[in-house]
Amino acid sequence: MTGPESEGSQVRRAVCPGSFDPITNGHLDIIARASRLYDEVYVAVMINKAKKGLFEIEERIELIREVTSEYANVRVEAFHGLLVDFCKHRDIPAIVKGLRAVSDFDYELQMAQMNNGLTGVETLFVPTNPTYSFLSSSLVKEVAAWGGDVSHLVPAPVLEALNKRLHKD
Repeated sequence: MTGPESEGSQVRRAVCPGSFDPITNGHLDIIARASRLYDEVYVAVMINKAKKGLFEIEERIELIREVTSEYANVRVEAFHGLLVDFCKHRDIPAIVKGLRAVSDFDYELQMAQMNNGLTGVETLFVPTNPTYSFLSSSLVKEVAAWGGDVSHLVPAPVLEALNKRLHKD
């Protein structure tokens, strides 16, 4: 027998971290791709008490669980503090990050080097699908707030939640 069930083999785990306020099709693409490469993928929803998000942490987690339900190996959890501590407590050796542009790389490289230096956790950079290269949660929220059509940028449950939150009549 081969694979994670065989004796002596190790479960391959990775984490896709972010604020996911809200999750976009770009995020979902990276999570889906990671789920094909790893036995278990954690989506770590960052808690930043200094920032007030559009959606509460619990709402984000529920939305992410709903839109990733087809991936049996994806788990969604909130985290507060250092990502490397989240990884250490769950025996996760790899962080998967999507890169949209060179500007993302500059920042993410520093984070990857710091995380590796702290605990040895590796970061894998996945180039974003060109369809989503401009996409960010902030942009989605701004366009949606002004009544723009973001239906092609977010999963249907997220679109419904956005419309309810932003267009209370």
